[in-house]
Amino acid sequence: MMNKRKLFIVIFIISVVGLAYIQYQYLRIGLNLAKVQFNEKISKTADDIKLTLSERNQLTVLLEKAITDDETYFKLSIDSVQDASKFFLNDYLSEQLVANGIKTDFAYQIFSKDSAYYFKSKKIISNDDIISYPIQLEGYLPEKLEKRLVLELQFEDLNNYFLFQLNGLTIPSILFMLAIITVIFWVLKSFYWQQNVITTTNEFINNLTHELKTPVFSIGLATKILEKGLDQGKKHILDIINQQNDRLKNHIDKVLELASLEQNRSVFDLKIIDFKPQLEKLCEEFKLFSKIEEVNFDYVLIGENYSIRAEIFHLENAINNLLDNAKKYTLKNPKIKLAAKIQGRYLVIIISDNGIGIDKKDVNRIFKKYYRVGNSTIHDVKGYGIGLNYVKTVIKKHKGSIDVESEVGVGTKMIIKIPIDKK
Repeated sequence: MMNKRKLFIVIFIISVVGLAYIQYQYLRIGLNLAKVQFNEKISKTADDIKLTLSERNQLTVLLEKAITDDETYFKLSIDSVQDASKFFLNDYLSEQLVANGIKTDFAYQIFSKDSAYYFKSKKIISNDDIISYPIQLEGYLPEKLEKRLVLELQFEDLNNYFLFQLNGLTIPSILFMLAIITVIFWVLKSFYWQQNVITTTNEFINNLTHELKTPVFSIGLATKILEKGLDQGKKHILDIINQQNDRLKNHIDKVLELASLEQNRSVFDLKIIDFKPQLEKLCEEFKLFSKIEEVNFDYVLIGENYSIRAEIFHLENAINNLLDNAKKYTLKNPKIKLAAKIQGRYLVIIISDNGIGIDKKDVNRIFKKYYRVGNSTIHDVKGYGIGLNYVKTVIKKHKGSIDVESEVGVGTKMIIKIPIDKK
């Protein structure tokens, strides 16, 4: 069980790490695509800007006067002309960027190829990660100044801008991943809590059953002492005490056996045997008790050899359990039959009865521990809901299966399949 838990935890961690890695790769691809799209938009914007600034218009004339410090054209100081030039150029560039789908902070500067800077935008970007896009100006301004001019657009922290553009993908992905991790943690927490409760319950039941073994043994010893010198008139009372004491002892042993099997403490030593003699002996013993209790029991064992890998003690107990159930839950004129044969790769054992039957909704639940069918017709039948769980556990240890066919008021058929040993 612990190994399975560790395996599930490792698989969970690997799955989460793998999912995170895949999301990271998708994010990288998304960022690269965003960069390609951004470069395409910048290229389109640069073409529009180059076209506008190549012509003589109000903006280019204003820029010319500002760059050449010419204050004769406008009735303003040169500082005012330069401030106005920066403002209108910034406004124009911002309008062109937005028109092409670029909404982020930027700066700009105009300089010539001889590294002479004419003026810069009021916004200064001082960042090592600055990304520049130079635009070679043509037409009016270079011709007037007789210099090769470059308008440089500058951007910073574009990764944040690209991530913002991908928010429609990244934020839902992160939220879904967090939701998955939260749910899995909650499931694991609930699972461990339930396991602790089950472990505590099993320990309590095991301790209780161990404590009960002492008084049961004492009662059995006391009845043997009382048998000496007891008159025949009271002997039937002693027989009842012995019978009920044996029943209690069997229930205690069954609980302890089941707990050992569930916790893998029981050494399940499967040996190759011919199971037919043991099965025949078991049937004969049950037939003897059936006659005393006026139960019609019959059995048919087809074939000569039932070679299987088995733990005799537990497998016999499981079959006895099914026979006892068939007897207990048949209220009138009980007829029980056991049939066994080799069918394909399996030894098939079928136990059928004409009892009260099991409702379809209960068929899949009867093998659960402590589960008892809620039927008013069986309230007088004593039990604790552990017998069939023990049977299922034993058959599973033999790498076999058990199926149920039942109809209410008609009867029940238990079908056991255990792999035969080919060797």
